[in-house]
Parts: sequence; C-alpha cells; structure tokens
Amino acid sequence: MAVCSQIMGLHQPSFLLGSGSLLLRGNQNKLAFPAICPDGQDRRRRLRSAKTVAAPVKATINEDVIKMVVGKQAKVDKVMLRAALTVRRKHKEDIKEAIVNQLDALTDKFGRNVVLELISTGIHPRTKKQKTSGATVIKDWFEKKNVKGERVVYTADFTVDSSFGEPGAITVINRHQKEFFLESVVIEGEGSTSSCGPVHFSCNSWVQSTKDHPKKRIFFSNKPYLPSETPEGLKELREIELNELRGDGKGIRKLSDRIFDYATYNDLGNPDRGSEFARPTLGGEKIPYPRRCRTGRPPTDTNSPKVVFIQETTYRASFHGTDMLAESRVEKPNPIYVPRDEAFEELKQGAFAAGRLKAVLHSFIPSLIASISADNHDFKGFHHIDNLYKEGLILKLGLQEHLLKKLPFVKKIQESSEGLLRYDTPSILTKDKFAWLRDDEFARQAVAGINPVNIERLQSFPPLSNLDPAIYGPPESAITEAHIRGQLEGLTVQQAVEEGKLFMLDFHDIYLPFVDRINMMDGRKAYATRTLFFLTPIGTLKPIAIELGLPPRQPGASRPSMVLMPPRDATTNWLWMLGKAHVCSNDAGVHQLVNHWLKTHATMEPFILAAHRQLSTMHPVFKLLHPHMRYTLEINALARQSLINADGVIESCFTPGPIGMEMSSAYYKHHWRGVAVADHTQPHGLRLILPDYPYADDGLLLWSAITRFVGAYVQIYYPESDPNRVRSDSELQAWYHECVNVGHEDHRHASWWSPLDTASDLVALLTTLVWIASAQHAALNFGQYPLGGYVPNRPPLMRRLVPDPDRDADEYKAFLADPHCFFLSSMPSVLQATKFMAVVDTLSTHSPDEEYLGGTRDGAAAWTADEEAAAVYRAFAAEVAAAEEEIESRNADPSRRNRCGAGVLPYELLAPSSGPGVTGRGVPNSVSI
Repeated sequence: MAVCSQIMGLHQPSFLLGSGSLLLRGNQNKLAFPAICPDGQDRRRRLRSAKTVAAPVKATINEDVIKMVVGKQAKVDKVMLRAALTVRRKHKEDIKEAIVNQLDALTDKFGRNVVLELISTGIHPRTKKQKTSGATVIKDWFEKKNVKGERVVYTADFTVDSSFGEPGAITVINRHQKEFFLESVVIEGEGSTSSCGPVHFSCNSWVQSTKDHPKKRIFFSNKPYLPSETPEGLKELREIELNELRGDGKGIRKLSDRIFDYATYNDLGNPDRGSEFARPTLGGEKIPYPRRCRTGRPPTDTNSPKVVFIQETTYRASFHGTDMLAESRVEKPNPIYVPRDEAFEELKQGAFAAGRLKAVLHSFIPSLIASISADNHDFKGFHHIDNLYKEGLILKLGLQEHLLKKLPFVKKIQESSEGLLRYDTPSILTKDKFAWLRDDEFARQAVAGINPVNIERLQSFPPLSNLDPAIYGPPESAITEAHIRGQLEGLTVQQAVEEGKLFMLDFHDIYLPFVDRINMMDGRKAYATRTLFFLTPIGTLKPIAIELGLPPRQPGASRPSMVLMPPRDATTNWLWMLGKAHVCSNDAGVHQLVNHWLKTHATMEPFILAAHRQLSTMHPVFKLLHPHMRYTLEINALARQSLINADGVIESCFTPGPIGMEMSSAYYKHHWRGVAVADHTQPHGLRLILPDYPYADDGLLLWSAITRFVGAYVQIYYPESDPNRVRSDSELQAWYHECVNVGHEDHRHASWWSPLDTASDLVALLTTLVWIASAQHAALNFGQYPLGGYVPNRPPLMRRLVPDPDRDADEYKAFLADPHCFFLSSMPSVLQATKFMAVVDTLSTHSPDEEYLGGTRDGAAAWTADEEAAAVYRAFAAEVAAAEEEIESRNADPSRRNRCGAGVLPYELLAPSSGPGVTGRGVPNSVSI
C-alpha cells in the first residue's frame, strides 16, 4: 500500500483508517507495515518496481497520531512524524537493577531522558548540510515504568520541514543511569512525496548511558547502500560510525565499549600463578596464528619466563621465546571483554549458565574425590562407566561413604541435585551398546562421526611423511604390502590404489614432532598414527592396518614403529582395541585443536573483526554476513578464559596437554591455506571418490544452497554488467585487505590468497565464510556429546602406550594377566572423563534463541528493505528445507549403510533444524558455542 499521493487534510490517508490501517484501535500489536517506497537515489529501484513486503513489526503506533494530522491543510511548512521504539527488557532483574530502572523512570520525568534526532537521506539544497529533525525525547518512559512483558514500546514525536525527505538515520542519547537494549525503531508520518511509509531501523544494540559513553549512538535504516551510492545526508555519519567501532588501539576496554581491534593470543598463560602456567604468545613470525579481539588489559605482574617449546614440524630444533608481555588474566566467573553487542543475550546466557552449572556439579564430586584420596581413581569396569548415565557418579564407585563422613554437605547436593549429577545417555549407546567395539563402526565414524574431515584417498603406496628425513628418518610408512595384502579381497596393493579403494587417516606428521614431549609428561602417552582403510564392495570402509609411530632415538635413524592388523586371537584383539583407542585419541586432538577450534572459531574471528571495522551496517555484504557472526567473539573469549588456556579444559582432557596450542599453531603455519581458496577435501571434492560419505553428501546439499544464495545476492549489488563494481567498492576492499594483512597477518604474503576483483571472487569468499560459520562448525561441534560422551568410544586422552614385551616385559605380563584392567587404566581417569563429559555436554547444547540456517528472519524488513534480496533469501530458505527432507530420506535408505542399519545412528549433524538442548542435529547460522 503506497500513500505517497495522499496529502494530509485533503484525503483520508490509507495508513490511518480502514481494514488495512497501520494504526489499529485498542491493544493490538501484530501489525503489517508496507514496504518503504522507492528512494530516488536508489539505482536498482529506478530499474524495477517496488514490491510490498508484509513484515511483522514489534511496535504499535496508537491513535494519537490522528490528532497530529487532523485539521492540517494540504500545504504546510511543518509535518509531524512519530517514532515507535521497541526496548527489550530482561526476563529476570535483581533488586539493584529494578531499583535503578525505577530511578531512571523517575529522573526521566525531570529531564534526564532519552534524546532522539532524525537525519534525512538528503541534504539541504542551499547549505549542503544534513537535514535534521532537531532533538526530541521519548515521552512515555515514566508512564510505562511498570509495564510487564519482555518488550516495551515507547513513542517520540518529531516536527520536521515538509521537504525533510526520507529518514535515513536516527541518533540516540541515553541520559539515564543504566544501559537499555534498543531492538528496533519504526518511523511513520506524512510529509512530502518522498515520505512513503514506515521506515524501519533494526537496531539490536545496547545504548549506553552518557556517563559511560557521552557520544550519540547512530542507527541507520534497514535499507542497504554500497559506499558509492550512500545518500549525501548519510555519508559523514557512515564514516563516523565506522571510526567509533575501530577505536584508537589504546587503553583498557570497558565492558560497555563497542570497539573492535586486534591482538595476539598473549593471554592464554598465567605466569603470576607459576612458571609452569606460562605459555608462548600465539601470533607473530615464529609462532603464527590468527588474531583475536583486543581487550587492552595490562601485562601480568610476573615477567613471563623464557618458554622452551618446539614449534617447527619440519625440523626438530627447540628455541627460546623472548620475554613476552603476557596479558593479565580475567578468571571465571568474571566477564571478559567483547564489544558490548557481541555478548550473549539473556536467553543464550541463561542456557550457557545452566550448562556451566551442570559442568560444575559433574566435575565437583570427582574433584573432591581426587583431593581427599591419594588415588586418582580409574574405572573398575565398563559397568562403572554405564552407571554415570543410570545412577549418577558417586553411587556405585564405593566412594560415597568416606565422602559423606568428611563432607556432609555433599549428601545435600546429592539429594537435591541427583538429576544433575546423572549424565544423559550418549546417542552412541542408544541403538547398540556395543557398537563402539566393532571395526565397521570405527570406520563409519571416520566419514559420519565428530571429525569426518580427515579421511583421505591414498594416492600412492607406501604413505610418505613430509617431515625432514635428516631429523625424523626415512619418510616411508612402516606399513608394508605384506601387512595389508591379505585384506584387499584379491586385489594387489597397486590395483587397490589405482581403483581408489584405499583410504587413510593420517595423523603422523602433526603429532610426531611433539610425541617425545607428550610422553615425558606424567599420565600422558601418544603415538603418531596412520590408519589404512579398504573400501568394500558394499560402500563401507574397513580398517586394515594401524601404524603407531614414535620419533627416532637419534636424528635420521629409523623410527621404532609398531604396525597392528585386524585381530586373529584374544591377545591381538586387545592390542587392536588399544591401537584404535590411540588413533581416536589422535583424532580427538586434531579435531578439537585444528579442525574445530583453529579452522572455525579462530579463523573466523579476524573476518568478523574486520567486518565491523570496515563495513557499514548499511553495506549489503555486512547484512549478508551479520547472522553468521553472532556470538562468535563471545564464545571465543570464553574459550580463552576456560578452554584453551593454561590448565584449561583442553589441556586437562586431551593427550597433548600444555603443548596443544603449539600443535594448533604448527598446523596453522605449515598446512593452513586460507579460506578464500577452493579446498578439494571439502564435500564437493569427495563425493565422487567415496560413494557413501554422509558428511560430504549432506554437506554438498548445503554448500550448493549457500552458493546459489550468495551468488544471487551478490548479483543484485554487483551485476555482471558492471565488472568494476567489486574492485571499486572502498569498504569491501578495505575489509578484505584488513582480513588478510592484519587479521591473518602472519600469512599476509602467502601466494594462495585469492584476489577480490570480481563478483565471482566475492561469491567464492562469502560462500566459504558462510559455510565455515554454519555447516562446517555444526558438523564438527554438535556430535561431541552424542558420540564422544561415552569415553571408550573416543578417548580424548591416553595414559599408557600399547604394551610391548621388548620395551617393558613386566608391563606386558600385566597386560596378558588382565587386559580389561589394562585397557581401562589406559583410558582417562574418572576425574578426567567426567570433566570432559561435562564440558562436551555443554558445548553440544543448542540455546533456546539459536538461529538456524535458512530460518525465519522476522520478516524481510528486519534485516533488509530490499525486496529482491528478501526474495533471494526466501528461495534459499526453501532450498535448505528441501535439503533437510532429503537428509531424512537418506537416513531411511538401507543401501546407505553408513547411516542406516541395525544399531547404526542416522547422520543428522547437517540436518538444519533443531530444538534446544543436546540433539545431535541442527545447523546454527554462526559459531555460537
């Protein structure tokens, strides 16, 4: 419905009365607003007719507006506009917050209020300056101080010249004592032929008090503009807002700040706690790493000692790091800085806090056990592990009696919180309790498990190492033709290679330089492993050999490797089980440190920082990326605080321990090839060589949908008819330049960075970023508890090497006497296992406010006023929904044996939708947990 031709006072405007009225009587608040009329400065809307978008709005304009317009004559110098501001309140407020809110309402009555000003898209034709409305205030804050509900709608009135034009920005000054969350603003009124309907501002931002931040907050309407097409009235504001977000790189960041800047990972260690908690800074020429968000905290009181570590994977030479200015720590539960709007919102914070409580209760009792008893308890049998899910941690381990005697309050926790002390049964146990023991399940998880991205086709035999033979010995694998010849169903090894029948999990080169240091630690043991698989005629993989490698005793000497083959008797069965456990431990470390943390969380952070610093919220690329950046900075900050820090969860629960992040940086230095380059290990490159590969097959569905969506979206703003448009976009080029040269500074000179010259270049880059933030992260994250919550299936840490009579005859005799006990003593202890389980339970949980790939966006007006872009997104959402139906169909297809069969779990990690909690499915838009 367009009202451009209506003149107040002459005709009854269609937005006031009638069945299609925007201003309804009573308490109705579910209104449908028409789309903004075409802007004369909008290049694309001059070429096509505007279409109406029915978008739900969260604000109600009441009948008071009628009083402002009744009696006005056709020709007036001033017109009235009304703003409806939707402010989101907290679900739960403590007493202090409630008191401050009441004081703010009271002082609002006496002039300490919220001040607004509108800015037009146009400029004054004579002065060439911005056209502004003049300041006005929210008029009903005090009156609505006791209104109940999550959202409260406030109003403010503006008087502007009839030639004011279309509002393009609004500024807000908060003179209250407390910040408030401004969700949206809608401007309505009738002024001139350019005032064609409601103007929407999607704010979703905390507005700070002037006592913390005295400057005006700027919000732009939801209409996208390339930099070169920015209306004259908004050009200066566009640059002001970006400068505010960049900051000056100085000072300690306050929690209320909105500044995005870069720093190295110099806050993982805590030398003030002791020299054993010092860690090298990640980021720089010698230890390259992506950059993280700067907090500006002062250095630790203790000068970081010179840390000895081995970084290079191509040679084995240790070196001393220089004295590092380690940044002082902020320990939990104290908050760590992220720009204010990037912090978890209340629903997410509540879900995360609930998960944290669960983790505290789960790890609390084992910690007490460990501190009271000198014995760090091992599981005494598999049934003790089962009791974690059935009856709770302390009920069947024979430990509660002495606990209750010494600490009576433990009984109270047990009685009141028994449900929290009991772990949920992981999905891996629900269909077949013994599935984890089978070789076919071990192989299936390589293509449909938590870490399905490391399986590769063997190109030649034997496998070769890329490490320096002068240090690590001959490059050939210890696996020979004799080891596997009888496993190939009549094929020769050469035939199996040529026909694409041999596949490999290769964790040799990433682990070998660190194995000696790991094995010197108490209670941690590792090999550098390779595992070969044969592709059977029915499309499944079977493991045929496991290589367990150790570094040579002398540089250049042969490696003391052990090769295990599928079992032939009881002894080789237990050895094979231990070998598979070491492979899983290698896999768990690479999964968590490289594929999950480094290649999704850490890699995305510089692109997010640069987007906020260089792309205006009006930029169409920012609008595309914004849902895929939600919460990532916050979850990464929490990871630095509790997960990847010295003595954090990763160090405690995974075999590499304190050197884990060095391994991650070694991979970044030698193997990472950027996100702008096509990677043939991704789904679209694997589909043809492995016929039943659930991760690749389902990933291809989503990859294709994302590619088409991004391609269609980019063509709206960068049409093929104007090939120079990408190259000439100043903000876009500044964003990519900063991503490469600052965010990934240590690789800035790498030859593999793709140019950003054409629309095709942009599509490739944005598709990859959206894929990483959504589908790739989901595939690597949300199966952690469903598959890894049963520790024997996938031990994150190994405490003993495989028994070898030549190395330790007494140990081998103990193994032969009680292999069951030896196996469990090789697994994580009770404390290690339960701590790990609690954490991956939390990390596998969807929050209630999760936003999923292809999900609704509260109407097109919530994120863009561009109907063509909104239509492209709706087509994408439909394609994602169709992909989910196809995934469901595949999981019911008995010919797909890696996802369907007796006791086989369906592959749902790339099924886009999910409810809250641990579901083993769901693809959120962003790296948000």
